[in-house]
Amino acid sequence: MPGLIDRHRGRLPFAPGDPVVSLGEGSTPLVQAPRLSARAGAEVWLKVEGANPTGSFKDRGMTCAVSAAVREGARAIICASTGNTAASAAAYAARAGLRGAVIVPEGKIAAGKLAQALVHGARVVALKGNFDEALRLVRELTDRQPIALVNSINEFRIEGQKTAAFELLDDLDGELEALCIPVGNAGNITAYWRGFRESGARPRMLGFQAAGAAPLVQGEPVEHPETVASAIRIGNPARWEDAMDAMTSSGGAVSAVSDEQILEAYRLLAVEEGIFCEPASAASVAGLLAHGAKGARRVVCVLTGHGLKDPDVALAQAGAIVPCAPELEAIERAVLE
Repeated sequence: MPGLIDRHRGRLPFAPGDPVVSLGEGSTPLVQAPRLSARAGAEVWLKVEGANPTGSFKDRGMTCAVSAAVREGARAIICASTGNTAASAAAYAARAGLRGAVIVPEGKIAAGKLAQALVHGARVVALKGNFDEALRLVRELTDRQPIALVNSINEFRIEGQKTAAFELLDDLDGELEALCIPVGNAGNITAYWRGFRESGARPRMLGFQAAGAAPLVQGEPVEHPETVASAIRIGNPARWEDAMDAMTSSGGAVSAVSDEQILEAYRLLAVEEGIFCEPASAASVAGLLAHGAKGARRVVCVLTGHGLKDPDVALAQAGAIVPCAPELEAIERAVLE
């Protein structure tokens, strides 16, 4: 399957003949959620971005950022990351034959994402600080060295990620009244709004942050952000102003949800809808259930990453394994009781 640059070239800053670094990203499933719809009192759909090649929405922007880096002659890329950007950058760097480096907060990256970055051959640097400090340092580094920065401050990242909005409008025949989306560094909500505006659509943009990492809600940076939703554990979003513009211009809002609400939505999605997402993804559903959709009839919740990204949280939230003797009667009791 062709990647999103080939599918949307007319709406992206790439000309025929430009190098394309792709893993077949995009065209992710849009799944109706009947039980969630009944709870929310609206027609709810789930955009399952965990179906991208490295398991998160980051691949949409990374194909564009890395393709542009190759076009511009870069020999290395770098990013600061809470995990998903690191995994995606590492994979696309490997695909392009570039050196990849990722700076992650020490002890604050989920095991699945760390494994991805390492197995793809990236240089992984654990910073004794948080994401916001990591991003500040990599920005300074790329000002001094000829290395391409592929965080969401890179415009090509936003260009790639806006294609998800095109897909939603195509799949729903343009009938979408609200989008619920987790907000961390705020690049994704910025990208969706760009895609909607370019398509002449104006669904309400409803952004949700974890209560322990909610700078947009509080109106000021959070020095020490904390949440079980590691992908949105960010205290000073790089796309702050763009995200606020998306929400205010669309008649939307930004709200906070607790870790308890996030984990409840996380379990609900897995048990009632059969969809396993990472905790940060569930913030969109937690927000919808806690704050509503502002009267919207048709709503999409963006699920940004696959549940296997964070196996430790999954195992902590799941039921116990049932031991059993190798006998038919024991199996019957274990299964049926």
